[in-house]
Amino acid sequence: MKLKKKLCVMLLLLIMLPLNACGDQRVLEDLGLIQTVSYDLLPSGQLDISVSIPQADPETTSQREVLSASANSSKEAKMMMSRKTGMLLVSGQIRNVLFGESLARSGLKGHLDALIRDPSISSQIKISVVDGNAGELLRDNYAQHPRTGRYIDMLLEKESQGQTIPKVTLFNFQRDYFDEGVDPIAPLIRRQDSSYVTTNGIALFRDDKHVARIEPKDSLVFAFLKGKFREGEISIDLTAPGESKEIVMFSSITSSRKIKVSQGTDGAKKIKIEVNITGSVLEYLGDLRLSDERERKLLEHRVSQYIHKRADAIIGLMKENKLDNLGIGRYVRNRVGFKQWQKMKWREEIPKLQVESSIHVKIKDYGKFR
Repeated sequence: MKLKKKLCVMLLLLIMLPLNACGDQRVLEDLGLIQTVSYDLLPSGQLDISVSIPQADPETTSQREVLSASANSSKEAKMMMSRKTGMLLVSGQIRNVLFGESLARSGLKGHLDALIRDPSISSQIKISVVDGNAGELLRDNYAQHPRTGRYIDMLLEKESQGQTIPKVTLFNFQRDYFDEGVDPIAPLIRRQDSSYVTTNGIALFRDDKHVARIEPKDSLVFAFLKGKFREGEISIDLTAPGESKEIVMFSSITSSRKIKVSQGTDGAKKIKIEVNITGSVLEYLGDLRLSDERERKLLEHRVSQYIHKRADAIIGLMKENKLDNLGIGRYVRNRVGFKQWQKMKWREEIPKLQVESSIHVKIKDYGKFR
C-alpha cells in the first residue's frame, strides 16, 4: 500500500514538473521590446506615434521592426500597434522618447504624465525634441546604422558627454517643470539628408511648451551659464573683419558658475552671473605667440569677450521670451524668501531683470610645443 502511494506521488510530481516550467515562461523572440518612441501632432489633433523594436530573432533579415498608429492617446496607439504584430509589445526597455516640434510647441504635459504613470517605464529615459517630424526621423533607414533606435541613443549619450547638448531624462524634465524657479530644456536633433541624424542645438521651454532655441554654435556657451561641468570642447572664430584668420580650439574645459542677486534700480532685481573657464589650447591659428605670457593673456581676453558677447545674446533671448532656463529664479527665491516669492509674478519679472555676465577664461596649457 505504501509503495502504491509513493508511486502515485512520484507520478503527480512528474506531471506537474513540465507544467511549472511553462507556466510563466516568456520567450525573448516573442517579445517586442520597444526601444524608441516618437510622438507627432497631426492636423486633426490626433497623435501620430511610432515605435522602433530591435529584432532578437537571428533568422529575420531586418534589424528592427517599426510600427505606427494614429490615435487620441499613446495607450490607444499601443493597442492598435499590438494588433499589427505577432509579438507582445512591452515598454520596459524604452531608452528614448522623441517629440516632434509641432507637438512640443503645443505642450508636452499630458504626454509626459502618461509616461511617468506607467510603472514599467524608467524615469531615466532620454527626452529629445526633433526639429521637424519625429516619426519620419525614426522610421527612416540609415545605411550605416541599421538599428536607428540604438544609433540615436548612442548619439545623444556621446554628445551630452561633450556638453554640446544637455542630457535630459524624464525625471530631469518633470523636476524642472514643477519647480517654480526654472524652466525645462531638451536637446534638439534633426534628420540630415536621409543619411544620418545630427544634433541641432537646445530647445528652451516655457513650462511645458517649446518656445525658443539655442543654436548649435552657442550650445556650450549656454552650458557655461547653466552650471559647472568638466571635459568639454569648443572652437572659437575670433577673426575680425579685414584681418587675418584667428581660430582657437579649446579642449579639456572645466567650468564653474556663481549667481549673485542684489537690488537694482527701479526695484528690479540685479543678477550677476560669474563664469570661470579653464582649458587647454588644442589648436591655434593666428598671429599670437602662446609661449609669450603677455600675448597669451591677450588671447584669454579675446576669448572672454567673445563668450561674454554670446552669453549676453542668450540672456537677451530668454528675457525677450520670459524664460528662465538658467534657474535664476531659484536664487531670487532664496534671496527674497518664500513668502515674498509667492506674491511675486516671476514670469513677468524676467524681462525687467538687470542681468550682467562676467566671463573669465584661463589657458592652463597649450600643448607640448613651446
